[in-house]
Amino acid sequence: MRVIVASTGQQLGILKIQDALRAAQTAGLDLVEVAPTANPPVCRIVDFGKFKYEISKQDKEKKQASSKLKEIKFRVNISEHDYETKMRHGEEFLDRGNKVRVQLQFRGRENAHKDLGMKLMQRISADFSTMAAVEQLPKLMGRAVTMTLAPLPVNKRKRRFAKMEFLPEDDHAQDDDHDDDVDHEGDEAETAAAKQ
Repeated sequence: MRVIVASTGQQLGILKIQDALRAAQTAGLDLVEVAPTANPPVCRIVDFGKFKYEISKQDKEKKQASSKLKEIKFRVNISEHDYETKMRHGEEFLDRGNKVRVQLQFRGRENAHKDLGMKLMQRISADFSTMAAVEQLPKLMGRAVTMTLAPLPVNKRKRRFAKMEFLPEDDHAQDDDHDDDVDHEGDEAETAAAKQ
């Protein structure tokens, strides 16, 4: 087995199990197998308690990074441009691996038209279908409808509301357009004379 001293990163090379255990005992540390499937297996001479703590710390960091919840608020009578902007923001959140809570608020007379709100939530769910799966179905709570979306795996995500970027045109293409405009003045006079 290949043995590495964790504190210094020094490789002791390939040793027999007895020799590796003896080296760990002389250092007052433990022998921990870190890559059992490698050929030869890899072990580290390290304090086992500290090793377990570092692994649990890494696991907690991974869980915290993936469990952020972002919220997007809609209204029943949202304009198309505002809808697209909020959808774009939602896609950005999902693309980063965050969950998204969609909240639809009713105010005043909108409370009488909760069916319109449910239709909007179905539209939002359908538009996000390429980026997320519905984790919590739309649910009416007081004056709001709430739905939670979880991101799809990275290889299945496809953005629909990505911001369009315009590329600058070539200067030569603009010059060609101006040459055509000069010739049209004589053509207009000829067509007017032909009509008379």
